[in-house]
Amino acid sequence: MARKFRTIDERLDYIEFRQQLLFDNTDLSRILFEYEISKDEYSAIMDLMDSIRDDLDQNRKVSHGAFEDEMYQIVPAHSGDYHMCEYIARAFMDDGRWTEVFPALYGHMPKYSYLWK
Repeated sequence: MARKFRTIDERLDYIEFRQQLLFDNTDLSRILFEYEISKDEYSAIMDLMDSIRDDLDQNRKVSHGAFEDEMYQIVPAHSGDYHMCEYIARAFMDDGRWTEVFPALYGHMPKYSYLWK
């Protein structure tokens, strides 16, 4: 994907964030790097994860479809790529962050049943 930048500072911020992702070298940082997620998009994704956690705390129903739709609003370049959404939510869980979100969204799926055996 060829990103367009309005200013050199915007481009520099993007490059510096990607460099930090490489230094972090976690599953999550590798996913963010691979999908070319910007720092602003990452911040919005974390806000979404907080929102899902709040919904769960309030016993409101959550669904992977609604989560994915919101992710596509944040990262429109990957609209329709549900794998990206799953990978990011799973990486947060594996990192000990928003651990309740991934099971609530994807825990019912047979392909993830091995995680809860």
